[in-house]
Amino acid sequence: MSGFAADWLALREPHDLRARNRVVLEAVVEAFADQPSINIADLACGTGSTLRALGPHLTARQNWRRFDNDLSRLARAANAPNATAVPLDLALDLEGALDGPVDLVTTSALLDLVSEDWLARLTVEAAARRIPVYAALSYDGRVEFEPAHAMDRKIVTAVNAHQRRDKGFGPALGPKAAAVVVERFERVGYSVVHGAADWVFGAADREIQTEVLSGWAAAVRETGDLSLPDVMNWLTQRRDWVASGQSSIRVGHVDVFARPTDTR
Repeated sequence: MSGFAADWLALREPHDLRARNRVVLEAVVEAFADQPSINIADLACGTGSTLRALGPHLTARQNWRRFDNDLSRLARAANAPNATAVPLDLALDLEGALDGPVDLVTTSALLDLVSEDWLARLTVEAAARRIPVYAALSYDGRVEFEPAHAMDRKIVTAVNAHQRRDKGFGPALGPKAAAVVVERFERVGYSVVHGAADWVFGAADREIQTEVLSGWAAAVRETGDLSLPDVMNWLTQRRDWVASGQSSIRVGHVDVFARPTDTR
């Protein structure tokens, strides 16, 4: 996987859009159905996929402030008329993103990368301001392959170990993120709607399957948990199945919408 490069974000976006949990999305839309306008802080916005996924469903007039620490991604995200792109290191200044008029915090594919301490900061700061949070597409560690390979379980275990490494926010929550965010927001009195938002790749999804498998193989090699021949044999066989149209993969993700129980 090409990290968070724009080409990887573009490749995954249609699959992210298809995966988003409709019940959770509808809960977000319903929460703001009666508001004439809404100010949204989009954390780690990338090239703007959250706006493109959520924006068309909101009836309110929207003002998006989109935060990212990558100027090239922000440049790609800056073409929406109702959005302002703001360079910001969220690891250092999360609070800055939440200051000012904010009616909703959004983020996609972020919470599995952050530490438990950072997530606690998000929870505390959002609760202090009574701001709802829509956090989509957190990886939860579930992976299903078809056909099966003898190394699948060991590969996924190593990938999940790699997911818990520091991604710039401290030791990452990785597959624990979705469960922790639900628990954290419920603890501060929020009502939480959550549900599966799995990637489902079929035989026709060759490009993203190949990219995901290659990224996982590279991650496993970084852990040193498995031998190079074992990893390469697994990757070669799985690529062959992708090329021949035999491969399907389900990758578990979770969407969460948390809102204060006494507002809106």
